[in-house]
Amino acid sequence: MKFAVKAWSNCKARTGCLQLGNCPTAIDTPALLLSTCKGLPNFISPDLLPSLPSPDSHLLQFSPLHFLEGPSLKTISSIGGLQHLLGLHEYVFAAVARDSVQCLPECNASNKFGASFETTCGRRLIKPVEYVELISSMRPDIWASLADEVPSWVSDKRNKTSVDRTVRWLDECINLNSTGGAIFGAIVGGNDMEERQRCALEVVKRNVSGYWIGGFGLGESIDERPALLDAVTDVLPEELPRMICGLGLPEEILQGIAAGVDLFDSAYIYHLTLGGFALTFPLNGIAEKRPDTHLNDDASDRTKINLRATLYRKDTSPILEGCNCYACLNHTKAYINHLLNVHEMLAQILLEIHNTHHYLGFFRSIREAIKAGKFQQYHQKFVEGRRNHLALPAAAINS
Repeated sequence: MKFAVKAWSNCKARTGCLQLGNCPTAIDTPALLLSTCKGLPNFISPDLLPSLPSPDSHLLQFSPLHFLEGPSLKTISSIGGLQHLLGLHEYVFAAVARDSVQCLPECNASNKFGASFETTCGRRLIKPVEYVELISSMRPDIWASLADEVPSWVSDKRNKTSVDRTVRWLDECINLNSTGGAIFGAIVGGNDMEERQRCALEVVKRNVSGYWIGGFGLGESIDERPALLDAVTDVLPEELPRMICGLGLPEEILQGIAAGVDLFDSAYIYHLTLGGFALTFPLNGIAEKRPDTHLNDDASDRTKINLRATLYRKDTSPILEGCNCYACLNHTKAYINHLLNVHEMLAQILLEIHNTHHYLGFFRSIREAIKAGKFQQYHQKFVEGRRNHLALPAAAINS
C-alpha cells in the first residue's frame, strides 16, 4: 500500500493519493468505501459496477462476519481470496469486523478473550486467532484489527477496559498476521477524550499501515464529535491514512474530513435506498430540482426525495436534472415510483446506482474544495444550506 498527502486546506482537511492492490489507478482521498454484503453492494450486481464513476467506486468495504456461513474458509482461500471469488480483480477490498448494515455492539461484554458480534448465525464470540484466520482466507487489501466498541453512555471503567482490550487484540492480530494485507490499528475510547487519545497513542507505537477509528455513531451528539475526533487525529502521524466507521450523513462526513480523516465506511446509501429515497442535494455542476408543491406527503425534505410518494406517479423527469448516472439517463421518477409500489427489486437497483453516483460526486466536490484551499467555506456553506433546506418543509407544514 502507498499513501501520500497531496494538499491541505487551512485546517486538517486534506487530499491524498492511495494506491492499493490490483486497482490500476490510484484513488484520490477523501474517499467513500462502498458498503457491501459479502463483498458486493446490496443491490448493484457486478456487471453494473462499471456504470459507477471510476476509480472512485473501486473501494469496497465488507464484514468478515458475513462469511461465517456459506463457502468454507478453505474454499475461499483455495480460490485465491475474495477478489477471485467475486471476479473483481481491479477492486480494492477493506475488511472491518463491524456489521455496517446492522451494527449491534456488545455493550456489556465480559469475555476478555474475544469480541462479541451479532451475525447471521446469532451472537458470536470472535477471538483474534479466528479473526485473523478469516482475514487470511479472504486476503483483503486493507483490514482493521478487532475492536471492543462501546456506546457513549457506558461507565468510565467499561470504557477504559474497551481501550485495553482493543490494544491487546491489536498486538495479537499483528503477531498472527501472515496475509501481507495492510493492517489498520483500531482506535476506540467512547465519549472520553482522554481514553481516545490514550488508545491512539498506544496504536501509534505499533507497526501498522493505517488507522481505523471506531466507536462513532453509537450515541455521541454531533456537537461533541469534533473534539473527540481531534483528540485522535491530533496524535496520529500525517503520512498514514485514517479510516472511520459510523459517520454517514453528509454533515458527519464533513466533520470527519475537517478532522483529517481520509476514508469513510457508510451504510447511509443502503438505508436511503431501502426506504425509497433518492439524494438530490446540490453538487457542483448539478442543479437541484425542487417540486413546485407543498410537501404534505413527505415527498421531499429538499435534500432527498421519497420516490414512493404519489407526487411522482406521473412525473416523467429523471430523478435529478443534470445527473449523468445510469438511472437518471435511462429512467424516470414515474417508472421508479411504479417499481417501488409493485415491490420490484429493480427499483432498489436503480436507486442505489443513483445514490452511490451522487454521493461519490459529493466526495469529488469536497476534494476540489480542499485543493482550492476553500474547504472551510465549502463546509460552512453546505451545512447552512442543508439546515435551510430542512427548515423549509417544517415552515410549510406549520404555516
